[in-house]
Amino acid sequence: MSVLEVRDLKVSFSQDGRIIEAVKGVSFDVSKGETVALVGESGSGKSVTALSTVGLLGDNATVSGSVTYRGTQMVGADERALRKVRGNDISFIFQEPMTSLNPLHTIEKQLAESLALHQGLTGDKARARIIELLGKVGIRDVESRLGAYPHQLSGGQRQRVMIAMALANGPELLVADEPTTALDVTIQAQILDLLADLKRAEGLSLLFITHDLGIVRRIADRVCVMQGGEIVEQGPTTEIFANPQHPYTRKLLAAEQKGGPDPVPESAAEVVRTDHLRVWFPIQKGFLRRTVGHVKAVNDATLAVRAGETLGIVGESGSGKTTLALAILRLIPSEGTVAFLGRDLRDRTGAALRALRREMQVVFQDPYGSLSPRMTIEQIIAEGLGVHGLEPGRNRTEMVAEIMREVGLDPATMGRYPHEFSGGQRQRIAIARAMILRPKLVVLDEPTSALDMTVQVQIVELLRELQRKWGLAYIFISHDLRVIRAMAHQVMVMRAGDIVESGDVESVFTRPSSDYTKALMAAAFGPGP
Repeated sequence: MSVLEVRDLKVSFSQDGRIIEAVKGVSFDVSKGETVALVGESGSGKSVTALSTVGLLGDNATVSGSVTYRGTQMVGADERALRKVRGNDISFIFQEPMTSLNPLHTIEKQLAESLALHQGLTGDKARARIIELLGKVGIRDVESRLGAYPHQLSGGQRQRVMIAMALANGPELLVADEPTTALDVTIQAQILDLLADLKRAEGLSLLFITHDLGIVRRIADRVCVMQGGEIVEQGPTTEIFANPQHPYTRKLLAAEQKGGPDPVPESAAEVVRTDHLRVWFPIQKGFLRRTVGHVKAVNDATLAVRAGETLGIVGESGSGKTTLALAILRLIPSEGTVAFLGRDLRDRTGAALRALRREMQVVFQDPYGSLSPRMTIEQIIAEGLGVHGLEPGRNRTEMVAEIMREVGLDPATMGRYPHEFSGGQRQRIAIARAMILRPKLVVLDEPTSALDMTVQVQIVELLRELQRKWGLAYIFISHDLRVIRAMAHQVMVMRAGDIVESGDVESVFTRPSSDYTKALMAAAFGPGP
C-alpha cells in the first residue's frame, strides 16, 4: 500500500519576470516501510520535489499535478490541512542542522515546542518524552545534554537531535534531504545505521534525497534518478545498479574516483617540512584571564612534502587537520619548526613572510563562501596579482585568460559574477585564483566535499593535471577517503590533535595498523574480509 503517491508533479518559479521550470511531470510512489531514494546532481529538482509534498515552497512557486498522502490531496490543500500533516504524519530532516536548529534555544526547549504544538505535552510528560527520544537516537548521557545549545554539540549530535525532532510526533513518512552530506565518514555511517534501525523499529517509510550513490546502494529499496527536473529512470535499487538503462544513470554510476597521481621523481626537492609542530590554544578564565589549561589542537606533527607530491590529511571534524594546515601557512601561531623551500619560517614576519606567501596558496571547501559576490571573475582571479605584483611584460587580463583556459573555464566569461556559475565552475575559479601565482605549495581544504560526484571526479583530474604540469606540492585535507586515495601519495590520519598513523597511501589503505584507521576504512569502504 502506498503512503505517498506523486503523479505528474510540475513545479515552476517566477523570477525576475521569467518562469523557471524546476520539476517537469514527476511520478513515483513510496510504500509503507519502504525506502525510496531520489538521486541526481544539484539542480535536478530533488529537494523541490520533496518540499512540494507538504506545500513548503515559497509564494513564487506554481505547483500542479497530484500529491496524495493516504488518499488526501496535498496540492492545493489549505494551510490548516497541510499543518495537520506536517510534522505529524510527514517529517523532514535537512542537510545542515545548524541552519535548522535555533541557536538561541536549548535542545530541550526546541523539542518541547514541537511536543506542545502537536501533542499538547508539557512539563514532566514532555521532559520524559524528550529524554526517550534523545536516547532513541543515540545521544549519550541525555539529561546532561538537555540544557545544551546547538553550538555546544558536534555535527553528528546535532543531526541526531534533528532526527529526534522529526520522530517526536510519530510520523509515518520521514523525508531526509541530504542528511549526511556535511558529516564525517564514521558519523555518516552511524546516522545511516540509526535511520535503518528506526525504520525497522518504528515502521517508517523513508524518502531519501542524495547525490551519493554509495548511500543509495546501502539503504534504498527503490531509486528514482532525476535529471533536469525529470525522473529519467526508476526501479529496484539492485536492478538500477546492475543494469542501468538511461545514459545519465550510467554516467552517475561511472562517476567514481579512478587511478591515482603520477609517481614522485626520486630527485624531487623538498618543499615543506615540519618538525614537532604544536598548536595549543590557551583556555583563560577569571577576571585576570589566567590560563587554566589548553585546547591541544595539534600535537607533535612531523611531516615532509616534496615537489609533485600530495600529502593527504584525513580525520573527523575537530581532529586538527585544518589547524595543522593553517599553522604550516603561518596563518596561526605555533611551536616547532616549519621550513618552506629550505627556509625556517619561525622568525619571518611582515614583508619577509609576505614575499614567501606568493609561493603558498590555499583553496577552501566552500566555493560559494570563498568568492566575493561583488567582484567579477577577472577581479577575483587577479586579486593575488595586485598583492604580489604582475610578471614583467604581462598584462592582467592576459594572465587571467591563460589560467582560466588551464582550469577549463572560458575566458569570455571573466566579466561575469560568481552567482552566474555552477558549484563546480566556482571551485575551478577558486583553483585559478590560487594557481595564477604559480605557487610551489597549495593547501586544498576539503575542495570537493560540497560538489556532486561527477564534478568531484572532474576537479580531482584537474588537480592531478596541474600537479603533473607544474610539479606542485599539495596538502590535501578531506574526510572522503575515496578522494584521498585518488589524489595522495602519502596519507596522515589525525584524531583529537594526534597523528595516529601515517605512510604511503597503499600501505595505510590496505594494511591500516591503528584501530581508528581501521574504523575509518570500514565506514568508507565496508568491513574487510
